[in-house]
Amino acid sequence: MKKLAKVFYCNVALLFFVLLLAGCTGGTSQESKTAPAENDSASESQKVTNETQESNRTDEKKDESVSTTGSEETKNEESNHPSESEEDDTLSGYSSEEIEYARVWLQLGPNQEIDELNVRQISAGEPINPNDDTSASYPEDVIQLAGSRLVDGSVTYSCNGDGTINVYNVPLRWDSSPDVDKNFMHEYTEGIIKKTELVHVDPGNDKEIIKFIDIMNIH
Repeated sequence: MKKLAKVFYCNVALLFFVLLLAGCTGGTSQESKTAPAENDSASESQKVTNETQESNRTDEKKDESVSTTGSEETKNEESNHPSESEEDDTLSGYSSEEIEYARVWLQLGPNQEIDELNVRQISAGEPINPNDDTSASYPEDVIQLAGSRLVDGSVTYSCNGDGTINVYNVPLRWDSSPDVDKNFMHEYTEGIIKKTELVHVDPGNDKEIIKFIDIMNIH
């Protein structure tokens, strides 16, 4: 009897030992399952952080690229468009009057392919038609530009000193007839004075301006 009781207590102790061992093993397994989840969360957080930093670096590179490109474009535009000081230097060897005459012809001259550009200065009070005594007179000093041939045409104007001119529609050569009324020429030339055209003179191309200055004859 004592022997059976001893065997029973041994079996019960063995059972408790097995249950205790199983409990320890389960806890370790649970901890093992929990650890990877925590590791996965940490890895995901680190991944997001790395992606954010990479995105920021990419944006910074784009900004630097745009800034550099903008600077290069600005430099190219500046090189393609000379400054006012450079343009002034190009024409610095010529007088303001010569530049004015050339600009006016470049803009208004009927024929741009001329052999020479003749400049005639006409004072106020001189007749518009010098061949007719009944002609009205110029109310101000004017400049007459003309080529060497009749087909080159002419431009007659006065300068306002503000970048504009008053253009007189005066023919280069006057044709007269004895059959016209004696007051015709006076009325015609008076109409020329009343119908002057205000024109803004463009700066023009420096090379073209110099070309006309080189063939200019001021009388």
